[in-house]
Amino acid sequence: MGYALAVDEVVNAIADPVRREILALLRAEPRSAGDIAARFPISRPAISRHLRVLRECGLVRDELVGRRRLYTLDPAPLTGLAEWITTLRAPASWDHRLDALETEVRRTTRDRRRTDGEGEGTIRERGRTTGSRKHTARQNATGTSANFSTDTRSDTAAHTDTDTDTDTDTEENTA
Repeated sequence: MGYALAVDEVVNAIADPVRREILALLRAEPRSAGDIAARFPISRPAISRHLRVLRECGLVRDELVGRRRLYTLDPAPLTGLAEWITTLRAPASWDHRLDALETEVRRTTRDRRRTDGEGEGTIRERGRTTGSRKHTARQNATGTSANFSTDTRSDTAAHTDTDTDTDTDTEENTA
């Protein structure tokens, strides 16, 4: 509960633009209340109230040096706020996992496309092989020799000649 209250106090303190500007001034070097007040168009008592709010939340420390009170920036309380903001900015656990899954799916798809691009030649070669097997099966069915030319035109002519010879023999037998 103390952590939440400390963060709430810091957020309330830096919500005011005058206080944020005071913190920016003190970041460079310690300053007195009079020096800080001289840089703003508001009254010195108003600046003193802003400094008190910053001091109460721990963002500013004051030190008495002779008759002057010097104010310095203490950024330690901002750490809790920065950690909280970091948790908000980080992806939720499921978002992170889903992003990783999306990356893996895209990588796999890309790899498959590359493999398919290389594999197309293999598929074409398989098609040629399959065509040769069909051609061999057709020749074996017609009774031609296994040692044949792969030129399909000469095979077709051979089949036609054989068919013509058969027709001639049939005519001679009927006459």
